[in-house]
Amino acid sequence: MKAILDTSVLIARHPLPADVEAGISTISLAELHFGVLKTKDPAERARRIVHLGRIESAFATHPLDERVARGLGQLQAAISSRGGSPRARTADSVIAATALVHEPLPSPRNYKDFKLVDDLVDVREPPA
Repeated sequence: MKAILDTSVLIARHPLPADVEAGISTISLAELHFGVLKTKDPAERARRIVHLGRIESAFATHPLDERVARGLGQLQAAISSRGGSPRARTADSVIAATALVHEPLPSPRNYKDFKLVDDLVDVREPPA
């Protein structure tokens, strides 16, 4: 199974099943870099830096390119037309758009973040 991993899955540090071919969106790297920079605790910052390095070396990173931008616009329009706030969950929408373009499934820990577009992007619970 292919999967684009949500940032929350990366933070949780759970091992993935052997049959999962996982990638990540560049927006997840941005969120993880922010997490490194926002902590005031030097020991926690060091742990986060090591974890970020492992993630960067372990997963293929899919860029936010023109195709993903078009998919993002499509998903944001759908969210808006369904009464949601597309800007409230921009990072989640970028991850879903990355999956829409590259065809792997997003794998969020917070499935509800993707509920408004689960008919447009095949959203699955994260691997156990």
